[in-house]
Amino acid sequence: MIHPNIFHNDALLPVDKVRLSPGQAGLICGWGIFTTLRISRGEAFAYERHWRRLEKDATITRIPLTYTAAKVRVHLHEVIRANKVTEGAARIYFVYNSVGYWQSPELRPQVDLIITTAGLPEHRHVVRLALREHGRHAASPLAGVKSISWLNNVWAVAEAQKEGYDEVVMLNERGEVAECTSANIFAVKEGKILTPPLSSGCLEGVTRAILMEIAPDAGLPVVEQALRAEELYSAEEVFISSTNRNLINVNEIAGHQIPAPGPVCDRLNHLFDAYVEEYVTRRLASATR
Repeated sequence: MIHPNIFHNDALLPVDKVRLSPGQAGLICGWGIFTTLRISRGEAFAYERHWRRLEKDATITRIPLTYTAAKVRVHLHEVIRANKVTEGAARIYFVYNSVGYWQSPELRPQVDLIITTAGLPEHRHVVRLALREHGRHAASPLAGVKSISWLNNVWAVAEAQKEGYDEVVMLNERGEVAECTSANIFAVKEGKILTPPLSSGCLEGVTRAILMEIAPDAGLPVVEQALRAEELYSAEEVFISSTNRNLINVNEIAGHQIPAPGPVCDRLNHLFDAYVEEYVTRRLASATR
């Protein structure tokens, strides 16, 4: 559930006072991008990385960024303070309104900025994954864009949950593993951590990128390579990563049992927690100078 105060375009407002127009073409057709950030000790973790991805996605989708990174960060922390968030999550949306025929004549900005916060979602520490063919289209020019057109993801999860699963492994048109609906995926085999390359159609996850940097320093090499579902089934460990959940063990994929919990996932979770702590401590110290 999102918190009661949000930032919309130029103002911090109670959520029930925010008006989104039925003629907001970008919202209606899903032409927009977003990112989800972790809030730790009142600080937006890895903001710079999230902003770089927003910039990349905006370039691909031709959305003009009418706000600077510094300005959005200020507004983000306005929302964090207004909602008194110490530990939680935030979302930053850019909705492109100058698109299509079904627009309203009212004055509106070219791009809407929406910032919200919420608590961290509840999740299990060990999860079961379903499998969906053609869940990702790696050849699409929009592959890897974190778009507000999220129906494919929420629908796939809802269908999987009907069968008792927690998440879904999405295969691309080549039958390769891409990612889950809202998480990247990793497999441990013969002392290496394997994860699908960006060419699989997966999102360039912020947590994924950090893990690829910190794991080798701990003697845990990470290799990007094309993976088939069968390679997940035979892995020593499988885990998923996301902003709001860090790393989570997987104990089943489409009826195939996976050993869990695993020592590699556990070790990486500790390393990641230490990375978050160091980042937040550094940011808070710089803010008090």
